Order: sequence, then C-alpha cells, then structure tokens
Amino acid sequence: MAVHGKRYNKSLPKAPTTPVSLEDAIKALRSFDQPKFDQTVELCLWLGIDPKQADQAIRGAISLPKGIGKSYKVIAFVPADMADAAKAAGAIEAGEDDLVKKVNDGWMDFDVAVAHPRVMGKVGRLGRVLGPQGKMPSPKSGTVTDAIEGAIREYSAGKIEFRNDAGGNLHTVVGKLSFSDADLLANINAFVDHIKRMRPVSAKGVFIKKATLSGTMTPGVQVTV
Repeated sequence: MAVHGKRYNKSLPKAPTTPVSLEDAIKALRSFDQPKFDQTVELCLWLGIDPKQADQAIRGAISLPKGIGKSYKVIAFVPADMADAAKAAGAIEAGEDDLVKKVNDGWMDFDVAVAHPRVMGKVGRLGRVLGPQGKMPSPKSGTVTDAIEGAIREYSAGKIEFRNDAGGNLHTVVGKLSFSDADLLANINAFVDHIKRMRPVSAKGVFIKKATLSGTMTPGVQVTV
C-alpha cells in the first residue's frame, strides 16, 4: 500500500470525488498545497484494450503543441560519418561501435536513444540493457529513423514516448503546473485526440475508460475526456 506524505494528505480533502472537466481539474491541482518546485503535470488513461494482444498495444511518440517544459539528453547510434552531424543536431553522444560498447558497459546518463537503421544490427545487442530502461530504439516510437537529425532535435526539445502497461494504463507528461491553463489544455487535448485516433480495430466497448490528472506531489483528479 502506498504511503503518502503530509502535503499529499493535506490536499486530499480538496480533491473532487467525481469526474470533472479538464478546466476544473487544472483548477483543483492549483488549489492543492504546493511544494517549492514547479510540479510536472501527468495524465493517466485507462484504456479499454487487452494488453496481452499485440494488435491492441498502444505505443508511439508525440511532440505536444506547447512542449513539456523539459529538454532531454539524447544519444544517437549512427554510422561514423554521421556522428558530427548528430552532435551538431543536439546529441550528447553519437557513434557506432564505441557508443554501443559504452552503453553495454553500463553508461546510462541519457534519456532517449535514437538510431539509424544501418546500425540497428549492432544496437540490437543492447536490448537486454536498454529494454528494461525503456530506452531501446524502436521504429514504432520513431527512434529508429533515417531522419536522424530531425529526431534528435525533436526528442531534445521534449518529444515524448508512450506505451501502455500490463494493466492497459497509459501514463504521460503533459506539461508543468506553471503553464497557463490554455497551454495545459492544448497539450492534454492534443494527446487525448492522438490516442483516440490510435484505437485498435479489435478493441471493443469504451476505449478511454478513465482519465486522471495529477501533479508530482498531488492527489489524482479524475477528468472527463
């Protein structure tokens, strides 16, 4: 059972007990007892999918219209002749054999790894290392691509990846609490619309069963989407 801190427990009585509009959910987050740092705002969707069925998996990446208030450290697995261009685009490390070895030896000081298709034969060996970290490059998420420089710029600027978990839940960052209401709404609506368009043909019944908005240290607020 999760143990919550004093700030969370102090805010809990203020949390709506029934689903509210996105606008009211944002107001509720702002009404909670606030820490000294700028909280990240997260959205959790409970989807009407069967996570055990591969054709119902929800996975991808998206650049939200107002960003997420954070930049990411990106590395690029690329042929040697592309390394300089990859670094110029914003990669903190770029290369082929040496970078594969560095990561395989345990270096993990990065947030996102992108890869050119030409080197995936070597990068594939890192599956057991990067897979559990959620950092393995994948064509489905857009991190394996010929347009490597564009991918580096997008992910460095805060492009987010998403993937449902074993319970059919989808968690994502949608901004910071310092964002204006309009910017948070734009990001949330863009993400929800994107997910709705990804509804698997084989998924039956209600697709988005539940949606909850929360801050880093706040109770969750159930919203209507």
